[in-house]
Amino acid sequence: MTDSNIDLEAIQTVVDRVTSWQDGATEGTVEEELQKGFSEVGIDVSDDHVTALAEAIQSRHGTVDAGDVLGR
Repeated sequence: MTDSNIDLEAIQTVVDRVTSWQDGATEGTVEEELQKGFSEVGIDVSDDHVTALAEAIQSRHGTVDAGDVLGR
């Protein structure tokens, strides 16, 4: 397994956690929670990617595939 696969798995884990309890939260709150989660698992995700993931969480109100959102 490559580092990028490990990172994507960690990113997906954080996205799933935030998605599960952030329904109805503002985008700013979702972005904050994503940043906190990424920090907790020790991965660096660009602000642009965090914003894209937050927008996907807000707009889809369901399962978000981080790989699709990030083009991986």
